[in-house]
Amino acid sequence: MLALALVAISVGLSNLAASIGLGVGGVTMATRIRVLLTFGLFEAGMPIVGLLIGADLATSIGREAKWVGAALLIGVGCYGILSFARKLRAPADEAKPASSERPGRRRREWIKVAVSAFALSLDNLIAGFALGSYQVNLVTGALVFGFVSIAMSLAGLEFGARLGGWVGDSSEMIGGVVLVGVGLAIGFGVLG
Repeated sequence: MLALALVAISVGLSNLAASIGLGVGGVTMATRIRVLLTFGLFEAGMPIVGLLIGADLATSIGREAKWVGAALLIGVGCYGILSFARKLRAPADEAKPASSERPGRRRREWIKVAVSAFALSLDNLIAGFALGSYQVNLVTGALVFGFVSIAMSLAGLEFGARLGGWVGDSSEMIGGVVLVGVGLAIGFGVLG
């Protein structure tokens, strides 16, 4: 069980880092619920998928998954940076619409969180196969991965929100830079 927890924490470090980037822009109860549901579902579900698809396929997908995950996180980060740049160029009266006035804002937030969760969970395909080969109960493994992911992701959100409060209006740009950095770190094998 200790080995399972350590693997879950190891995999969860990238979730912590990415959640800091997501949280810098501000955290509401809706954001917490989005992260709890999507990160928990993807992180708990991917080991099950990895075990079900088998060793050969999980290994071949796993080799490429880090690049796909890295590219997705870099894309989400670049989107945040570009959104910040657009706000800088917008006239002052259009620069800060109230969140309730922004059409599609909730849908975009769900998409951003879901893409990030998917990208970060791709490495769990291999972890799922490893769970099977080490005789770890699949349900126990999925629950541990899901719980650790949720805990680390929510901690990252809260830290990111505090950081965002300190940096003010630049928070969206900083969050984008953090996500690009996490994507690069995963791509180069530093995280994940």
